[in-house]
Amino acid sequence: MATDTTPSRRATPDDVIATYDAVGPEWAKARDRRLIERRWVDRMLAAAPRNGGRRRVLDLGCGSGAPIAQYVADRGAEVTGVDASRVMLGLFQKNLPRARAFHHDMRGLRLSEKFDAILAWDSFFHLSGPDQQSMFPTFAEHAAPGCALMFTSGPSAGTAIGDVAGKPIFHESLSPKTYKGLLEMHGFKPLAFIPEDPDCGMHSVWLARFDGLPREEGPKPANKG
Repeated sequence: MATDTTPSRRATPDDVIATYDAVGPEWAKARDRRLIERRWVDRMLAAAPRNGGRRRVLDLGCGSGAPIAQYVADRGAEVTGVDASRVMLGLFQKNLPRARAFHHDMRGLRLSEKFDAILAWDSFFHLSGPDQQSMFPTFAEHAAPGCALMFTSGPSAGTAIGDVAGKPIFHESLSPKTYKGLLEMHGFKPLAFIPEDPDCGMHSVWLARFDGLPREEGPKPANKG
């Protein structure tokens, strides 16, 4: 990811929530509704199990919910949205009045329930690198057996300053090797990673399946021979 550090384009992870609170409606109005993400969302839903009837989908950094969460709900899933921006969560509730919505930072989230799919599309990469690493136990804590996890990152390690409704916004990415290691460490099997997918607006997309946390090996019995 390229780094832009010019004075007018400086932004930090701590600015992200306030920025979306300030420009959320403008961002939502300009948001591309063509659903170029459809192929990936369909792939996530196909990978997600049906552990209890309707698929339960946790949308972290759900934003306005349009168009991705709306599409997921239209496919029969039960959507739960989480966003740290009150403005964005209000838009989500307006667009998906039947969905559950929680005003909460994804960091440190504890809903005490499991989901069949966890989505962090264009949200996870607004966290700092250390905070991203700390999210993997949170993913695992909310993952039902076989849960599909999908998130976007950068194509390589680095920091970049993007734009949201004319305001600078922070992005950061770890390396693909680091993400793969974190997934495996926390019980997720990587299923796909395409950096800068040309068929999805150059998004870099990860898809993984939760196979369960690795078991710690107990002490080996003493050799009595």
